[in-house]
Amino acid sequence: MVPVSAEFDPIIHPLNRLKICAALESARAFDGVRMKFAVLAELVDLPADGLSKQLSHLESHGYINRQREYGSTRAKDKVWVSLTADGLQAYRNHVAALREMTQQV
Repeated sequence: MVPVSAEFDPIIHPLNRLKICAALESARAFDGVRMKFAVLAELVDLPADGLSKQLSHLESHGYINRQREYGSTRAKDKVWVSLTADGLQAYRNHVAALREMTQQV
């Protein structure tokens, strides 16, 4: 039986979003720690436009924060990404639910 705190999350479940949350959690990109967009794109093996789309979805549900540092040109801008407290909890609950499901088989 799945513990009360372990909830399957359909927002996080698609593979690319799961990889994004896993990379951010693994890098401890939460509680004031951030990851560069370019580094995250490389880790999850997504092009910038694909990553941006997935981040927008996670951001619209309050799971991640994006911050932009403006450079002298748009190409020199830096975008930083981190999990919110809600996003971190949702990710950890989702992983716990997946583990519980696999143990039932």
